[in-house]
Amino acid sequence: MRLNKLSRALPTILAQVGGDVSVHGVAADSRQVTPGDLFVAIPGVAVDGHRYIPDAIGNGAVVIVGERPPQGLQNLPWGAFTYLRVPDAREALGWLSAAYRGFPSRHMALIGVTGTDGKTTTVSLIHAILQSAGINSGMISTVKAQIGNQELDTGLHTTTPDAPLVQEYLAQMVEYGTTHAVLEVTSHGLAQHRVTGCDFDIAAVTNITHDHLNFHGSVYAYQETKSRLFKNLKHSFQKEGISKTAVLNAADDSFRYLSQILPTDQQIVYALQGSADLVADDISLAPDRTRFALRSPHGTIPIETTLIGRFNISNILAAAAVAFALGIPIDNIAQGVASVPSIPGRMEYVNEGEDYVAIVDFAHTPNALQNALETARSLTSQNGRVIVVFGCAGLQDRAKRSTMGQIAGTFADIVIVTAEDPRTEELNDIIEEITSAALSQDKQGGTNLWRIRDRGEAIRFACQQARAGDVVIACGKGHEQSMCFGTVEYPWDDRVAMRHAIHGEVLDSLPTFGEDSEEQIFTAH
Repeated sequence: MRLNKLSRALPTILAQVGGDVSVHGVAADSRQVTPGDLFVAIPGVAVDGHRYIPDAIGNGAVVIVGERPPQGLQNLPWGAFTYLRVPDAREALGWLSAAYRGFPSRHMALIGVTGTDGKTTTVSLIHAILQSAGINSGMISTVKAQIGNQELDTGLHTTTPDAPLVQEYLAQMVEYGTTHAVLEVTSHGLAQHRVTGCDFDIAAVTNITHDHLNFHGSVYAYQETKSRLFKNLKHSFQKEGISKTAVLNAADDSFRYLSQILPTDQQIVYALQGSADLVADDISLAPDRTRFALRSPHGTIPIETTLIGRFNISNILAAAAVAFALGIPIDNIAQGVASVPSIPGRMEYVNEGEDYVAIVDFAHTPNALQNALETARSLTSQNGRVIVVFGCAGLQDRAKRSTMGQIAGTFADIVIVTAEDPRTEELNDIIEEITSAALSQDKQGGTNLWRIRDRGEAIRFACQQARAGDVVIACGKGHEQSMCFGTVEYPWDDRVAMRHAIHGEVLDSLPTFGEDSEEQIFTAH
């Protein structure tokens, strides 16, 4: 593709040095540049992509896109490449990636799902409903991408994939004949322009609570970032026969400001209870399944699912609202929901023949942790206990640590605080913030509150404490395949660790903590 054609997608070009050239690819990593590529130099907190412009040119880049003025870039072989200066390199990467792939989202109905909790489950439900209706559909979540019969794992420490990969996936879907795609849209994905260049038709929200304040700075900024998905509906490419629609949760505080963005005739509203277009009646919660009646303007249908917990009813309502926006028959909604067996790392049972219930869940926010623990309580026997293993990530949203400690202290019988991606923070400091809050909820160190830094040992210890009728639940990692200590990602899977723990073993793939096992477990304060 010629640069002159590609650059028309950019909202603003501040300066250009050099002429039109043929572009053979778009990259934001100099190591991935091949001859004929366009390289976007993205300034970051730790690493500035402008430092790697010489490397990109050395690998054959013919176009450089950056934020610095040309005169500020010294010692470059000017004349060997064309330079475009833009105000926002991340935004430019989004538009250039979409343009290079021929704006694939304009050739299908595109559904975006955002929120603090429940996004992955809701995306999976929507995809299943579309398939039940015989629609050739694809999906991109933080767990996987589904393109036809091909399933691609995205389950490391990923948020929404970077713009070039998002557009590559969408282009593959178009090539496969996909007519509808569902995309999980995180706040990082919106703030970092990973979905810029995606023309959404339906935007759905699960809930917007407390998360990622380290990145966004304030609750207001977090809310504003999430709202971009809905604001962008007003300006996105209009496709024939598809109406722009916002799917909103009337029971969530986000309804207060998201409902002001589009006219009411472009909204479908759902709620677990109260006044809404879609609501749930006659709810029946069991340890192995959930039943309820989905009431809508198009009639009432019985829903049965193996997904457990009231929060999953809300996710199902969100998915059903998207289906109604697309005109999918009501029977296909019930069939699609019933076809979803489980979501990786979301209230996922680990069964090794134990006489208690073992679960792995992704809950890593206060709201999600409370939902998970309330659901775990419903799975215990009459005298059964909830035993929770969890931690909080380093370098992220310190404010939620005490809140999650209080929630664990309130809703669990035994609390075991451990590592969860401490990164470069001191792990003991993170654990202390959590355990201090749990102690304020009448938990006692060494009795029903424990501090075990090694996550594998913590999960094994939890299983050792369990007796018939209890629930052991490990929260925070879910589907993820690694854990970060310092700046290194070590292989890790809570589900594998749980299987080992049930048999009295410790999954040993994390950094050693030395001979300090006595210090790992609380003595009473």
